[in-house]
Amino acid sequence: MAIGWLSALKVIPWGQVIQHAPDVLQGARRLMERQRGEAPPPPPAPPMARTEGVPPSPGTPGLQEARLAQVEAGLSDLHSRLAAHAEQQRRGDELLAALAEQNASLVEAVDVLRARNRLLLGATAVLAVAVVALAWRVLGG
Repeated sequence: MAIGWLSALKVIPWGQVIQHAPDVLQGARRLMERQRGEAPPPPPAPPMARTEGVPPSPGTPGLQEARLAQVEAGLSDLHSRLAAHAEQQRRGDELLAALAEQNASLVEAVDVLRARNRLLLGATAVLAVAVVALAWRVLGG
């Protein structure tokens, strides 16, 4: 299973990932700032029965009040749903920004590890040449 992960990690173009990480982080920060600056859009008006030009019936004030209460309750429900959705959106944006920052940190750490790996590979090659030269001198020399 570990070999599968290693081969998958070798396929990733780390140079491009490292190159684009600051852009991703900056884009996530701009998205957060834009989301904080925007007010949620007003909720759409519920469809109403057309009452223009229709005279009220004399026996329907209670019916109109019940309809008005129903519309107000529906509007209140829509407003609370919109507020909950806006809060979820804000949390999602914060999570996105945090993930982008973690990704940038991870890419920087991988870059440091790659540099250390190259340094260790060079040091190992120098030591291998020195051991071969020493063995040549002691055994053959």
